[in-house]
Amino acid sequence: MAHRVCAGEREARRRTITLQEGSALATATATTLRPLGDRVVIQPTPREEMTKSGIVLPDTAKEKPQEGSIIAAGPGRLNDDGQRESMDVKVGDKVLYAKYAGTEFKIDGEDYLIVSQKDILAVVEG
Repeated sequence: MAHRVCAGEREARRRTITLQEGSALATATATTLRPLGDRVVIQPTPREEMTKSGIVLPDTAKEKPQEGSIIAAGPGRLNDDGQRESMDVKVGDKVLYAKYAGTEFKIDGEDYLIVSQKDILAVVEG
């Protein structure tokens, strides 16, 4: 059985994962998601379970989330001159992204999304 222990607060963005190999329990090193280039890792906000009028939505009727928080950001893309372009977003930003953008994956039961900076539409402030 897999077991996860968070290393510090969520803002630390580090995850220590304990993996089971056969019958022996082995501890992996602290895993940090470090996207490459101009990509970011987003944790989507949870989907709405019911409408404002109180109607419970089944999984098939739920909208795909388009809002989330950035938990890791790459260093930025290299331009034609070999210079690194700075990222417009940073860890902790709440963002809106294109509906079908990026690659979805799960780590320890939590959903994440890796998207390119160009697929981020806006930063939600306030």
